[in-house]
Amino acid sequence: MEHSSWLTSSLVFLAAAVLAVPLAKALGLGSIIGYLAAGIVIGPFGLKLVDDPNTLLHFAEFGVVLMLFLVGLELEPRRLWALRRPIFGWGMAQVLACAAVMAGAAMLAGVPWRMAVVAALGLALSSTAVALQVMADRNLMPTSSGQAGFSILLFQDVAAIPILALIPLLGTAAADDGNVWVEAARAAGVIAAIVLVGRLLLRHAFRWIARSRTPEIFTAASLGLVVGIAALMQAVGLSMALGAFLGGVLLAESEYKRELETDVEPFKGLLLGLFFMAVGMSIDFGALLARPGVVALILVGFLVLKAVVLWIIARAMALPYQERPVFTLLLAQGGEFAFVVFQQAAGARVFSAEAGSVLIGAVALSMVLTPLLLVVIDRFVIPRYADCDVPALAELAEPQDAPVIIAGFGRYGQIIGRLLYANGLKATVLDHDAEQVETVRRFGFTVYYGDATRLDLLRTAGAASARVLVLAIDDMEQSLKVADLARAHFPQLTVVARARNVQHYYALRDRGVAFVERETLDSALASGRSVLEQMGWLPHHARQLAMRFRRHNVEQVERMWPHHKDQAQLMAMSKAGRQQLEELFAQERAQTKERKVEGWGG
Repeated sequence: MEHSSWLTSSLVFLAAAVLAVPLAKALGLGSIIGYLAAGIVIGPFGLKLVDDPNTLLHFAEFGVVLMLFLVGLELEPRRLWALRRPIFGWGMAQVLACAAVMAGAAMLAGVPWRMAVVAALGLALSSTAVALQVMADRNLMPTSSGQAGFSILLFQDVAAIPILALIPLLGTAAADDGNVWVEAARAAGVIAAIVLVGRLLLRHAFRWIARSRTPEIFTAASLGLVVGIAALMQAVGLSMALGAFLGGVLLAESEYKRELETDVEPFKGLLLGLFFMAVGMSIDFGALLARPGVVALILVGFLVLKAVVLWIIARAMALPYQERPVFTLLLAQGGEFAFVVFQQAAGARVFSAEAGSVLIGAVALSMVLTPLLLVVIDRFVIPRYADCDVPALAELAEPQDAPVIIAGFGRYGQIIGRLLYANGLKATVLDHDAEQVETVRRFGFTVYYGDATRLDLLRTAGAASARVLVLAIDDMEQSLKVADLARAHFPQLTVVARARNVQHYYALRDRGVAFVERETLDSALASGRSVLEQMGWLPHHARQLAMRFRRHNVEQVERMWPHHKDQAQLMAMSKAGRQQLEELFAQERAQTKERKVEGWGG
């Protein structure tokens, strides 16, 4: 097929994906299995419609790069800094412990120590693409196991750099003449340049581009940013995905965060699918069939050894029992960086090309098996945890009939729930954070473990007959998803929602939610009242001023809502509203003075 046009090649990939992925999902196997199977079928060992999977794999790796960029957009620098200990603590523990155990087992089996060390280091890495995709599909990122898994995966991306640098030192081929310290300085310089440019120039550049009001140029700039960072990182021998992640983190606090996500997301999905197809095509069945026993032994051996180490780490991290099987399996599989490690190791003559093909095949098979094993875990392993001594966290299964549903039972949801219970109202409470469910159950609350963004679970919770849905979910995107489901499938529900900020407020109002309260408004006004009282205002007067401010602010935000997509008009209305409020309070002070009602002292 190498002489055919790109149009025919595109048709082959699209047709394979369109046929295989829906079939795999219909069988309950997931989209990843569909892509992998499609790649095997059209690859060199299937119908031979594609005969150069390695070139395609290098191109498709850009899907992983885009995925890490989007993950970075969700992590503000302060939040990333808060994760430094799990990243460099548990991440390092996982890589070193898994590598040590596997290298030891290989040397006991008679494998030369150089080959054992490099193979163990490569097998210690996990698939970022598969793991993050599964976490996103299952809404695991907000959970403790999701955060732990992400931290370890991020460290693995960093660890791939010294692993690749170590290979020439262990090989018998001539090493590079380059100075290690010069290369390290170049790498540090590129990272510093990305951070400085990201902090100082990126926002201004995107603001200038956005003023052109040309959506396709903004999309081009978004992709150009990711490609540029990836190219810089690759030029100095660093991970492209790590560079894209760093770029995303630098833009996580910008006003263009949502626009960037919207522009990049479709490309990420397509290229990730292409990546999984390329993995399926890259499996060398010739090498695997030549030594099936060795391949099976390597595959089962490294999966079991990594799983044991990861289970111990999960216990040490005190992850909830119900989350440990998925956490362990997602990190036990091999990863895409192992392909690079083993190819470079074969080139440096750490081991033969045939041995490299066997190791690469074992890693690819582990990525194929992981979604299948997830199905087995879901059906046969996780349900057993409902009977363990730990509070059961099986998802809500029995139909409920309460008139009120509370989605999210954190600090905000608990206050609403306690008010309802105190007045004799029954509510069905859902929360997807296993630790939170476990904690509030100790205080006597009946809380069900479940993801409110799932339509089937909302039906089970009684959404078809309930009167009120309280949206108290922390995550803005999940909150909006539930609002969309309620509007589309349960029109009789009155939605009472919590807004994290004004942008969240506008998004909820766009979805027809009439009862929206900003979470910090009343608490901030209560604190403001306390400040006025401490500065000399009488309590009743401070309360009146706070109530007047609240009424004006709520009315102003509601007036601004129809225009919230027009930044210029929004800013003008905001300034006018602030001026109006200052004039209103100035008139109040003047009238108070005339009536000789004390404002200060007293």
